Amino acid sequence: MPTTAPQQIFKAYDVRGLYGDEIDGDVAEAVGRAFARVLSDLGGKPVGELRIGLGRDMRLSAPELAARYRDGMTCEGATVIDAGQVGSEMLYWLVGSRELDGGLMCTASHNPKAYTGAKLVREGAIALSGDAGIQDVRRTIEAGLGDPPPESERGSVEEVEIYDEFRADALKFIDPDAVKPLRVVVDGGNGMAGPMVGPLLEQLGLDLVTAYWTPDGEFPDHEPNPLLPENREFIMRKVVEEQADLGIAWDGDADRCFFIDDTGEFVDGDFLTALLAESLLRKSPGEAILYDVRASRAVADTVAAAGGTAHPNRVGHAFFKTRMRDEGAMFGGEVSGHYYFRDFYCADSGTIPALLILELLSVEDVKLSTLLDRYRSTYFISGEINSTVEDGDAKLAAIEERYDDARIGHLDGVSVDYDDWHFNVRTSNTEPLMRLCLESLVSVEDMERRRDEVLDIIRS
Repeated sequence: MPTTAPQQIFKAYDVRGLYGDEIDGDVAEAVGRAFARVLSDLGGKPVGELRIGLGRDMRLSAPELAARYRDGMTCEGATVIDAGQVGSEMLYWLVGSRELDGGLMCTASHNPKAYTGAKLVREGAIALSGDAGIQDVRRTIEAGLGDPPPESERGSVEEVEIYDEFRADALKFIDPDAVKPLRVVVDGGNGMAGPMVGPLLEQLGLDLVTAYWTPDGEFPDHEPNPLLPENREFIMRKVVEEQADLGIAWDGDADRCFFIDDTGEFVDGDFLTALLAESLLRKSPGEAILYDVRASRAVADTVAAAGGTAHPNRVGHAFFKTRMRDEGAMFGGEVSGHYYFRDFYCADSGTIPALLILELLSVEDVKLSTLLDRYRSTYFISGEINSTVEDGDAKLAAIEERYDDARIGHLDGVSVDYDDWHFNVRTSNTEPLMRLCLESLVSVEDMERRRDEVLDIIRS
């Protein structure tokens, strides 16, 4: 049993690395042991009293590594509630609904097949992050775990089946009878969406066109990351060919979903956040809504018009889930396709947004492209653009100096705001990259001109 694990696997939001080279069975067991100890410290409860949820995705290495994570947690004396192969949000739901002390999801999310990892949450499905918890796991391993205790002191395993209960809870977010038999193309990316969401969509009576719907850790068709344009070309084309009302694609562990409108155009996460916020505020007026600092002003404008209160937030699921509890926010959305719901333990879900959009299109009896027209004709966004930089801090300082007549914010990176355009620049937590998101309220041409101007500063 190693007393160390590669430092680079402990990321800002999870544990992640190459299977075999960076994370093998011994490392997984060490992470499981250390995670149990960290949960004990966080909750002020002896390890022997802990109840920890466990899930795994469809990756080829997941059965082996999930078993070793489980061995590590039970080695310390914890009871493990093992849900088997599930989507990540199902693990969050398990932790929240059964009031467990924490949970570990064996997944590498949207990464290519060579990767593996773990998403870690404490009680209430609150995510551990690099700022709170994940580095504690690393330090616990590096301090030395010691010899395993005798068999008599080890914890136990309870295997559970949660699909039916999870789906019943997710369905409570909409009126199922309101959903019309829309023609929908769905792309599961050979991830967990098929078994998790598929039966719900069938139950709603939709006219489904399914693609890559069976979990397969080889990912024989395309990587399970719809944010990359090459991975969504298929579904964009298929929506048009099938004359479908919309398309929905999920990432590997299915806690994010992405939408294609009826014309085959990708729906930006900013605009989807605005639509979801507006729909939810109709059901519960006056609520608080979170959006990330990169987002289009469409979100704040829509929330204000719908009678809600919009709060900008740091990028990252751990920050969203914590702030949602602090604000009592009903909903939060990120440009990257993470959508969080207070009544779902403030966790991100790839199921609930799909249900809400299907309900919205049915109730409004309108095409998704029509709903998006008001945004696409008013808010001209660049999308996120990455640039390699050697000294991120120096670039941020240069940007502040160049735009010193603007409103400057430091919630996450540097935000520069003028009345008719704005942008946010952030440095990556893990790579020498700077990320730019810019928006103009004038025109596409104005957005492109200002985008190029800022990129010249970043890349000079």
